[in-house]
Amino acid sequence: MNRPEFYPVRSIILVDLAHEDYRIKLENWLYRYHVPDSISQFGPYVSKYAFYPALPTPPGGARFGTVRMQMTEHYWLANPNDLGFAKDHHKVLTEFFPTDVLVWQNNIPDQGHSHGIDKSQEVNLEGDDARATKGDEAAGTVPFIFAFVPVWWEEDFKGEGRTVEDGPNYRWMFMVKYPEGVSAEEGDKWLKEEFIPAWTSHEGCTRCVSSKIKKEVNNCDFDRIVEMWFECQSAWCDAAAAAAEKCAKPAWAETEDFPYLKKSYGISGIFLSDYARSDNLTQYRGYITMR
Repeated sequence: MNRPEFYPVRSIILVDLAHEDYRIKLENWLYRYHVPDSISQFGPYVSKYAFYPALPTPPGGARFGTVRMQMTEHYWLANPNDLGFAKDHHKVLTEFFPTDVLVWQNNIPDQGHSHGIDKSQEVNLEGDDARATKGDEAAGTVPFIFAFVPVWWEEDFKGEGRTVEDGPNYRWMFMVKYPEGVSAEEGDKWLKEEFIPAWTSHEGCTRCVSSKIKKEVNNCDFDRIVEMWFECQSAWCDAAAAAAEKCAKPAWAETEDFPYLKKSYGISGIFLSDYARSDNLTQYRGYITMR
């Protein structure tokens, strides 16, 4: 029998929202269907499974490919995509993942008639196939971003030693994908020497850490994850204005204006607080509505 190797790794999913009308539909599917589906599947080999709701996009934040629904976080004890493991790994139940979910998440075009879940009419997708959706820039949709990263941050650029006593944090988590033909080394050089210092030099930025994305786990298109903390939304806005003036444009820039990466396809991120709305493995008790 093939057994998975111990492989502690963290994963991040950035979930967008196509239209505010779809927020309650997506929330209903997440908590009514997806959470129990997920726990049933990976409960034995995941130690944390949490949802962090997106904070409102700050002024000027859309150009950074900001998603508007939530960040999903897992801490895995085994690589779910390990081929040796997957060879003898057959799901007894397929996830309930209707195509409408990809519409609500802005991963496939909205035809204007996305409806509530009707299992008699809905086309169901295999979950792993849904999570591989690449998006369509021309159609205005975004890729399904599912990135595996180290459990511990690899690089620390600012704020080491900060504690919870230093106050709450306005978190900006984002991922970057360098253009085709630009090596990770060349892209990282610009990111570390120009982009990140343009932000961390601002007094409103209190913390900055980063890691390479473990692309080998699931062929994620993005190259690197960065997290920066600020005192509040206004501090982020001030730092963004200052960074735009300081950051040099790379020769391989995808856009004329800062941040020089295509929104959603070259850079995508989310604004968060410190607190998870639901630590699902310890807090989920079913879809219990309020009346």
